[in-house]
Amino acid sequence: MPTSMEDVRVLKNAEKIADAVYKVASRWDDFARDVVGKQISRAADSIGANIAKSFGRYHWGEKIQFLYYARGSVFETKYWVNRASARGLIAPADSQSYVARLTEIARQLNLYISSLKGQRSGEITVAKTVKESPVDYLIERLPDDFPNTLFDETDIVWLESPPPPSIL
Repeated sequence: MPTSMEDVRVLKNAEKIADAVYKVASRWDDFARDVVGKQISRAADSIGANIAKSFGRYHWGEKIQFLYYARGSVFETKYWVNRASARGLIAPADSQSYVARLTEIARQLNLYISSLKGQRSGEITVAKTVKESPVDYLIERLPDDFPNTLFDETDIVWLESPPPPSIL
């Protein structure tokens, strides 16, 4: 499970599509912006907002419920993208691109929901790990007289020999 909200890939994708839709809708005339632009922007923003709300919930049921709301917002956004395309506000190629990206977000949400359900039921276990920042290791220069080989021939023969019976 992601360690912070910013690590949730589906949220990043939702933010990208919301920003793209907003940028396009903000250029429309007043009527189109008022009728379709506000709706499409709210729907697209709602995807990421509900994913973020899900991340902030403690109980499994609440987390999953907000992801379902996000998924509903994905389909609402698709609806408004189709309406904007039909009304000539979005080019067909751009519309297809948005719909494909929204479909991918829906798929990611489904996987995320399935993962949470699996964790809740115990079918999927999450490793309890600590995320540490990487450490830079500094190695001092070895002295010039340091041997190039770790083991000489005598050491290797000793390592390959059977242990004495007293140890067994």
